[in-house]
Amino acid sequence: MNKVILIGRLTKDPEVSTTQGGVSRAAFTLAVDRRFTDKDGNRLADFISCTAWRSTAEFIGKYFGKGKKIGIVGSLQSRSYDAQDGTKRYVTEVNVDEAEFVESKTAEGNGQQPAEYTPGHAEAAMTEETDDELPF
Repeated sequence: MNKVILIGRLTKDPEVSTTQGGVSRAAFTLAVDRRFTDKDGNRLADFISCTAWRSTAEFIGKYFGKGKKIGIVGSLQSRSYDAQDGTKRYVTEVNVDEAEFVESKTAEGNGQQPAEYTPGHAEAAMTEETDDELPF
């Protein structure tokens, strides 16, 4: 099985183009934070190349830009090509099948980060219902 799920921020605006056959393509780099920090307490990130096609590419091009947080689902793809200098180059990237918003519009507008989900957080906020309050 080849499935990749990532949440990160775009490092710059996606490069949206159309192939000669009329197919939309969006290329972008996603900065994905690692779960740990280095010895100085700085959070590290991986910069992952991504490509989306057709309506997914158009969606990303229309609604996402530099610094926007995005969730993607896709597959890992490796390929190689011959560079102009004659050397063989290898590329590994995510071929994006799905993309979605992971940040609220108000969080984007006021420059604040939305609260991240942590296991148990939502459950703790729920109030306990008694049998008298149930509709059945």
